Amino acid sequence: MGDAKPAARWRQQGRGRADTCGANPSPGSGNPHPTSLAWSSWELAAVITAGLLLLYIPLCYEDFHFHVARVYACLGYPNAQHILGQRYLQGAGVEKNEDMAMHWFRQAAGQGHPHSSFNLAVGTLRNMTMALEEGEVEKLLSVAAAHGLLE
Repeated sequence: MGDAKPAARWRQQGRGRADTCGANPSPGSGNPHPTSLAWSSWELAAVITAGLLLLYIPLCYEDFHFHVARVYACLGYPNAQHILGQRYLQGAGVEKNEDMAMHWFRQAAGQGHPHSSFNLAVGTLRNMTMALEEGEVEKLLSVAAAHGLLE
C-alpha cells in the first residue's frame, strides 16, 4: 500500500519510474542505460597511459622515487632535499655525486633539517664540499645536537 504513493510522486515530478534510479528514459525505451561499450579515442588513450604509468612505478621504483623527491626538493621541502642528498652521496638510483649531495644537504640544512646539518658538517670535515665560514661547522653540529641527533 505505501509503495504506490512514492511511485506516483516520482511520476508527477517527471522522474520516470521509481525503479530507474532517477534516470529519465525516453518513451518506449525499456532500458534507461545505453548498451554501447564503445570508447572514444581520448578514453582509450587515458586508460593506456594510466596502465603504463602503473607499470612504471614498480618496474622503475628507484627512478620514480628519485624524480618525485626531486620535484618536492625543488619546491623547497627539506625532507625531500635531504633524501636527494642521501641519494647523490650513496649513488642510490643516480650516479654518485658528492658535490650535488652537499648542495642538497646545504639547502635542507638552511631550513633547519638536523640530519642534513650533520651530513654537511661531516662533508666539510672530509673535504667533500667547499670550506664553510669560521664556526659554521660547530653551528651545524649544534643544530643537529639540539634536535636529538646523537651521531
